[in-house]
Amino acid sequence: MQQQHLHNFLERYFEANDSPILENEVSHLKVQLSIDLDKLLMNRPFYWHYLEKTGGSPQPMQLTLITNQEQAPEGIRGEPIHFGSPRLHQLFHSTKSLGGFIRLYEQMQTTGNRSLPLQPWLCLNAKVSFQCDRKKDVLLSLGLNLIHGQIVPDFFELIKRKPLTPRIPDFCFTLSPLITPKSGITRLQKMVQTYAENEDPIWAKEAIGRWESDIALLEAFYEEYEEKPESYELEKQALEDQYKPRIHVEIINGGMFYLQQQVFQFKKEGASS
Repeated sequence: MQQQHLHNFLERYFEANDSPILENEVSHLKVQLSIDLDKLLMNRPFYWHYLEKTGGSPQPMQLTLITNQEQAPEGIRGEPIHFGSPRLHQLFHSTKSLGGFIRLYEQMQTTGNRSLPLQPWLCLNAKVSFQCDRKKDVLLSLGLNLIHGQIVPDFFELIKRKPLTPRIPDFCFTLSPLITPKSGITRLQKMVQTYAENEDPIWAKEAIGRWESDIALLEAFYEEYEEKPESYELEKQALEDQYKPRIHVEIINGGMFYLQQQVFQFKKEGASS
């Protein structure tokens, strides 16, 4: 089952990065790499440098990845890939740079010559980490309508049920944003900051309590020393590193989504369906 999951990941990875799949069998994938993926994956800096100098016609490589060695055809030439392999690690690592931002459109079924407007939504996915000697991670997905400014929590959960496509559908057009993406990112970043600041501080107070308790034990251990040795300072610093409460915010990725939906309605708690 793991290899099947790997196969599915490879399909999505190459399709999302404009690299057509030439062969898609149960045992392997053969892919025509895009120029960007060839530069990223195939380690041919001198080839691409030469083309840039001479103005030659680029010829990205084809790549065959064998996901099921037992079912692979006899004589197939390709690169076995599995969980833990250097190639898969390279692909996972590359998703951070390739998948930092995405642009998708809601797939609409239109009839006749009637054009449908799609409104721009800016999405920001972030991780808020509350760290001390313990750690709690919270994932936030926020969406901002760049026309009228509605901010929607759990945005990913709402849009993942919608059919999305990387190309604008026929007979659809996008509305120009009234809020610039730069301003929108600032608004969403402030929302993430507000969430972090409004977290119940009990976790930090309890961490400080455990910190003070261990400091008291440390002081008791070294109380007979007139001059504290270097080990005392090292252990004291180690306790600070372990217990000191801190909040770390990481922006994971983001995207622009063009949707027909103008606003998202939410049911009030306790309301009947």
